[in-house]
Amino acid sequence: MADGQTPDHPMRVAIGCRMQFSFAQPTPLIATLNVHYTRFSGLERTDHITTQPSVPLESYRDGFGNWCTRMVAPAGTFVLSTDGVFRDSGLSDPVAPAARQHAVQDLPSETLVYLLGSRYCDTDLLSDEAWRRFETTEAGWARVQAICDFVHGHVAFGYHHARATRTASQTLAERQGVCRDYAHLAIAFCRCMNIPARYCTGYLSDIGQPEPHAPGDFAAWMEVYLDHQWWVFDPRNNAPRKARILIARGRDAADVPLTQTFGPNIMTEFRVWTDEIKPTA
Repeated sequence: MADGQTPDHPMRVAIGCRMQFSFAQPTPLIATLNVHYTRFSGLERTDHITTQPSVPLESYRDGFGNWCTRMVAPAGTFVLSTDGVFRDSGLSDPVAPAARQHAVQDLPSETLVYLLGSRYCDTDLLSDEAWRRFETTEAGWARVQAICDFVHGHVAFGYHHARATRTASQTLAERQGVCRDYAHLAIAFCRCMNIPARYCTGYLSDIGQPEPHAPGDFAAWMEVYLDHQWWVFDPRNNAPRKARILIARGRDAADVPLTQTFGPNIMTEFRVWTDEIKPTA
């Protein structure tokens, strides 16, 4: 068992979502809502995408390996949903304080794209600030944790702060946002410090967390490359969590929209669930 993991029992988790839209005309749509292929073996019941009314679905794998489904939503009310059961280990996110940082010349070539600036991670505007704040921290896990500690304490969370166009540098200046903003700022700082970091989105349960729980939602976090592997860090919650189930990863949120619509619409319902299924007597 890795450091930081708390022993627990394997558990079954009901996962899924329901999104209802109102379209004025037939509109192309891409959905990225299925559990990532690296976690597919955990699915007891596959989280197939279903629609009401039924429309033809065409699936493909994007450039980052995420499973995407394209369709054309008809005019009127359209419902997009998934519903699955995931068998989770019950372990918290692994922690490895001794994980070391690689010199850039020693990094695998496939990680280098995650050192570059991207749509929401404007490293060119944050490099000086990153080095000023984190140059004296110990390289490796401790430096990433210092970045997460800063972001977690600097940014105030609130759904009313959500703005789809907010960049990492704007999050730093405005000191508010939602989980994607925490992730973008931490990712940008890591990249400025020559640590590959990528954006992740998926399910994150409240299992083991104190009540009351907030309404269900998808979550954003990051993975960083240290000591020859990728590790989960969550600057929004800044603590290991259970039942974190990956859907998609990319450079930032621009690469992994859960739904991408190509025309005007109104979302009239949005529900996400990640609930433990208690064993029956």
